[in-house]
Amino acid sequence: MNLQAIVAVSGKPGLWKALVQNKTGFILESLDAQKTKMVANLSTAKMAALDEITVFGEDEDIKLTDILERMKSAASVPDAKADGKALRNFFREVAPEHDEEKVYSSDIKKIITWFNILKDLPLFNEEVKTAAKAPVTEEAPVAQEIVTETPKKAKAPKAEEAETPAEEAEKAPKAKKAAVKKA
Repeated sequence: MNLQAIVAVSGKPGLWKALVQNKTGFILESLDAQKTKMVANLSTAKMAALDEITVFGEDEDIKLTDILERMKSAASVPDAKADGKALRNFFREVAPEHDEEKVYSSDIKKIITWFNILKDLPLFNEEVKTAAKAPVTEEAPVAQEIVTETPKKAKAPKAEEAETPAEEAEKAPKAKKAAVKKA
């Protein structure tokens, strides 16, 4: 079931297909017979992609796509206008691990309404397209190159600047003391 780009917009009935994204939001087309189009502003409209919606479960949340798959194979789907007990009994069949305290009958009605909209669409029976992965082949590990650095040659001081070893030893302790005082 390929539900990518199918969204529900809060405050708007039905389901919508996201056609194009512009600066301020999305251009949506309804999935009903009228095929009405609207611009959903991201700052004012709340949209939820159907492939990302989950339903509260007892242990962990249940993906809506899994519930819709089970509804597809169910013997009969009740009408969304049926009474709450019939809807709850049906939902126990297709999502037995849902949390009955957190999932309201209005949520079940909405899911059944969405199923009735989607079941006749070709994308409902279409598989999700995933990126083709290249076959993994095992190769012999490449030997890592060992890089050794050659020490840089120190420039020999000019004859005028040349210091005797005694002068160098005398300067070294003074430099350490100066560094300690600064710290």
